[in-house]
Order: sequence, then structure tokens, then C-alpha cells
Amino acid sequence: MIYNYEILNNGEEDILYLYLNMTYEFSKELGRKATSDDLAQRTKNFIVNNNIKFDGKKVYIIMDGIVVRTVDIKDKVLIQRKDNKVDYSNSNFLVNVKLLDDSIIELELGNFLVNILAYFFSLNLEKETLKATCILFRTYAYKMMKENGLINLAELFIYEPIENYLSAWDKKYLKIVNYLKDIVNSTDEIFLLFNNDYILPFIHYSNMGWTFSSSKYSYLTSVESLWDICSPYYVEKKIYLYKDLFNILKLEKTNKFIFQIIEKDEYNQVIKLKINNKIFSEEEIRKMFNLKSLHLSFIINKNNFVIISRGYGNFLGLSLYGANELAKNECNFITILNYYFPKCAIFKYKKAYYT
Repeated sequence: MIYNYEILNNGEEDILYLYLNMTYEFSKELGRKATSDDLAQRTKNFIVNNNIKFDGKKVYIIMDGIVVRTVDIKDKVLIQRKDNKVDYSNSNFLVNVKLLDDSIIELELGNFLVNILAYFFSLNLEKETLKATCILFRTYAYKMMKENGLINLAELFIYEPIENYLSAWDKKYLKIVNYLKDIVNSTDEIFLLFNNDYILPFIHYSNMGWTFSSSKYSYLTSVESLWDICSPYYVEKKIYLYKDLFNILKLEKTNKFIFQIIEKDEYNQVIKLKINNKIFSEEEIRKMFNLKSLHLSFIINKNNFVIISRGYGNFLGLSLYGANELAKNECNFITILNYYFPKCAIFKYKKAYYT
């Protein structure tokens, strides 16, 4: 992690010196495989995320007293422009949506995104948090249309037509719809890229103080999210009498209860459990006990069985709780996205006209 920095003037210009620890994720990006442009954008994001007040262009990255890289960030901006022949705007880009009954409908991208944001609105999220969320799902829409030509709702559990919220929002319905439309329009054509490819919208409600990285998706970086420790989802306890537990697990009732954790992943999440000679997968565990996460502890008492879960979700990508705390502290959607996706760059499409 960064443990010091200083800004010095060499007589001609200000230079930022970043002193890093090799165990920090950003330090691992400093190998020779990192391109100059990628490293410059990462450095710019790093400076913003750590609230370093630096307006110069040259950065020296130092580890163990040695300058390992010199980075020029002069021309790097937080939202980059990307020309394209296709109009990717909310009103002109159309998405094909495959419904749960396998029928397919065509929607304007803007309407699709408003329907998604309606799901999150009830979570009392700040406007900048909703903007960041909107950009992630716009990126998802671009990705799915490019790769598959449609968006399959069976893979997108949060989607629901906004008309379904009419009774719940009652007299506030039109006001909320206009509010969500404003969020969609204010982020029009903005999306995220990693290695010139759209990313997936990894989002969770809260974590245990940090997000997870992923060997499968290299743009997912582990970052601290200490706000989440204060989340109401940080710890949840469920208590089961053994007779009820046997019913839930569909096991033969017996006086014997043999419990064993068979497998955990690299983040100490439970992958397999064995109870009375029957093995349960992570999907079965989460579904049977309606758990918010798989970061679990177990207490075997004489009269009951206790499951303690921590966090809510898969801990990948954007933490809604952490992002909302950033927004409450006047951070905008750019800072939020750069913080939780530091390897990615934010782009905005610009319609390019060719003759």
C-alpha cells in the first residue's frame, strides 16, 4: 500500500514521488508488460482515488528507494473520448431483451437502464452511486449486444419493468421515474473498458472491509472498503433447532449430527459442507439457508445450530454500501468507479462522421 508521497520541484516543474509497498496491488502492475498508456491511466486514477493534490505531469514511482518507473500523465483524462460510427446514445441504441418466457422485445437503451435503476432506487442510494451503477449496466448492455446480439433476463435477476413499481411508489411514481431518467441521461454514452473490452457489472451490497480480486477477471482488483464494516449487512446470525435443520437439509432425523467443512476458497468462503455423510455445494448452502454471503462461521450448540454470515454478495467489483459512503462525502461517479475498478478506464462515445 502507499505509505508516503511528496511533491518536489526540480527547478523546472513539480514532480510527484510515490513510495509504494510491493504487496500493494498497484505495485504488481509496474512490470514490463504494462504499456505506458495503461500505466499512465492507472497512475492518474491512483492519484485521484488517494486525494493527492498534484497538477503536474511527471510521476516517479519508487520502491525500496529505487525509481522503478517514470510516468507522464499530462494528457490522461478521467473520461476519455472514443469515436465510433454507431450511435450509442440512450435514445438511439436499441437492445434486444430476451424475457423469461423466451420472447424477445426491443427497447431503447435508456428505457432498459431506467428499469434496472428502479430496482436499486429503494436502497436509498445517493445520486452519484446510481450514476456509477448505471454506467456499469450500460457497459453490460454494450457488451451483450456486441457479443450475443441480445440481453438474456435469465442472467440478469435485477431487471423488472418500471411499471411494476407503480403501486409501491404511488403518488411519487412520476417524480421517481423522471429522477432515474435524469441519471441515465446525465451519463449518456459513458462506459468502462479494460484492455479495449467492455467489462461485466460486478456489484455487491457490502463486504468485510475489502473487495475480492479474481483470477478469471483480471480487471477485478482487491481494494479496501472499510465503510462496509459499518454496514447493517456486516454480520447476520441464524439459529436453527436440529429438528428444523434436518427438515431444511432433507436428512433423516437422528440423534447424531456430524458436521464438517469440506472445502473453502482462497477468500475463506465455504464451498462444500458435509453433514451426516451428505455433501452440499455452495449453491445449495446459500439457497437452503437464504444466506447473504458464503463467508461463514458455524457454532454447534447442544440444542441448536448457529450460522454466522458476513457481508452481502460476492464481494466482487463495486460495493454499493462503500460507494454510497463515498458519494455522501462528495465523491462523484468518476471517483467511485476509479476506486473500485482501478484497472479500468472510463470512456464516452462520440459519434464520428465519415465522408
